[in-house]
Amino acid sequence: MKKLLLILLCLPMIGFGQLTMIPDANFEQKLIDLGYDTGTPDGSVPTANINTVWYLDVDNLNISDLTGIEDFTALANLDCRDNQLTSLDVSQNTALTLLDCGANYLTNLDVSGATALNELHGDNNQLTSLDVSNNIALGYFSCAHNQLTSLDVSNNIDLGYFSCVNNQLTSLDVRNGNNSNTVPFKVTNNPNLTCVNVDNVAWSTANWTVANGNVDPQHYFSNNCTPSAIQEHTTNKELLKVTDLLGRKTKQTNQPLLYLYDDGTVEKRIVIE
Repeated sequence: MKKLLLILLCLPMIGFGQLTMIPDANFEQKLIDLGYDTGTPDGSVPTANINTVWYLDVDNLNISDLTGIEDFTALANLDCRDNQLTSLDVSQNTALTLLDCGANYLTNLDVSGATALNELHGDNNQLTSLDVSNNIALGYFSCAHNQLTSLDVSNNIDLGYFSCVNNQLTSLDVRNGNNSNTVPFKVTNNPNLTCVNVDNVAWSTANWTVANGNVDPQHYFSNNCTPSAIQEHTTNKELLKVTDLLGRKTKQTNQPLLYLYDDGTVEKRIVIE
């Protein structure tokens, strides 16, 4: 009799099933609006209501926390653009193929387990680092307007669109065997970057140019951007002239100066005396 009573007491818990914690009220309210939850936000939704969802649009809802997204195990398309996110972890969303998390305040983005990811729109955030080494299906990648200092896409063999303009790159490796199919390729407005690791130096030099808006004047290509290679490139070129930012010849110190070399590269320096 006691065993039977215990089983009966447990049945309501089994009926309700597992819950997924959703601490952000704005996120949960959207799930309520979409019919995945009922009532008013209480911090959780039934996991069974969300684990088959393949498309989720939570764009521009003032969401600051997407905790709970890990239980959207069938999710293939996530649009969380224009929110207040500072951190996003989709490492457990293995079915995810498209992620648009642009126009947030992200300083941390974990896509390490999203091995099916094909499109990543991460522009207009505050990322200083990003690891896409596990995302071998990545074909579209945009991380424009961030604070990235180093980026390696050498494992992304299907990359066809690449934009990383307006960052703080000092190191960039795109030796993925697919450079000739990467159109467009954009790394302009990365003033701290000089050497870019590529598949074929001659091809990149001919096709990824300043005139086409692909690179900055000081950027050049190599198969091995080691410190010694950068030094060798610097010492083997001849300085043609020094100008101010308006293009006027000058050697006046204590102001930004442009050093123009015979190989077409330009270095921006400030000499303080």
